[in-house]
Amino acid sequence: MSTRVLILFGGRSSEHQVSCLSARNVLEAIDRDRYDVTTVGITRDGRWTLLDGVPADPDDASLPHVPDGGDTVALVRTRKGPRLLRVPDDGSGAEELGPVDVCFPVLHGPYGEDGTVQGLLASYGVPYVGADVASSAIGIDKRQMKNVFKARGLPQLPYLAVRRAVWEADRGHVLDDIEAALSYPVFTKPARQGSSIGIRRAATREELVMGIEEAFGYDRVAIAEEGLDHPREIECGVVGNAVVEVTPPGETVHTGTFYDFEAKYISPVELRCPADLPPDVTRQTMEFAREAYLAIGCRGMARVDFFFVQRTGEVLVNEINTIPGMTSQSMFWVVWEAAGVSRTALLDRLLDLAAETSASSARFAP
Repeated sequence: MSTRVLILFGGRSSEHQVSCLSARNVLEAIDRDRYDVTTVGITRDGRWTLLDGVPADPDDASLPHVPDGGDTVALVRTRKGPRLLRVPDDGSGAEELGPVDVCFPVLHGPYGEDGTVQGLLASYGVPYVGADVASSAIGIDKRQMKNVFKARGLPQLPYLAVRRAVWEADRGHVLDDIEAALSYPVFTKPARQGSSIGIRRAATREELVMGIEEAFGYDRVAIAEEGLDHPREIECGVVGNAVVEVTPPGETVHTGTFYDFEAKYISPVELRCPADLPPDVTRQTMEFAREAYLAIGCRGMARVDFFFVQRTGEVLVNEINTIPGMTSQSMFWVVWEAAGVSRTALLDRLLDLAAETSASSARFAP
């Protein structure tokens, strides 16, 4: 009997459309002979809706999104185990659509990559791909992630976290603190957001104010981080539970001032895999990727991003992504393909790891 896989995508975050692009690639690569796949899109307001794959891009050539017109579905825990139900809008009897053996939440950003969906799935006893609740929450929160990396001794750029309440009480003092601790250019970003959404590069105090204000449009905490001029941006893929596998790093080459949303998903980008790096830099990057993965207690998969400073030979950890992008321009696929692992084989591995985690967790009382 085929394993029944629930693919979740879309979601409430500003990365809704990126999630749709990632899910499209997952659905193209998954082995339909081995898995019975159900696709459920989460609308921007959080409703789960049954779909036949990822909708085509709209006529206006913008990125795809989950349409609002489909049937509503719900995940429930029955005496027979987790089941997916179709729920009529008029409140009449629900229709069972079948069991859910494992879920792949192809979701990015808040309400998908931050532990919220992972908690829902765990409470219903559904095995799922990727990090658990705690690791997901740490991984998406740049403040907590950087604090953990700092405690682990991983090298990073200097940074400060800014709380909205403190900013609103005395922004002048906050700006003084940032300028005393960091050198321009300074990058500002929301603490809990991905895909370079809400990130600005500031070269002056006026631009710094604008960047912090924009970051607060996405979160109550903003990160101010010292910038680098033209660092090389390299990334490693990581997969595993008890046994962790790390790919050699790949390099992202783009034409923008920094690797922003447009560079990631719209403009042409070159992915060089493996990256042309000295052997000792490659080894160090892979070691740091493993350490970052273990530091937050990750499982299943992640992509770890770095800055390589060519002039000094220094490798700096940027961030970890517990549900890495899987679009056509995403590095996660490419580093594993360069390591000899096809997309289909990689998805098999991730789904097997989800089942392995579920079997291990079942030995312990909640």
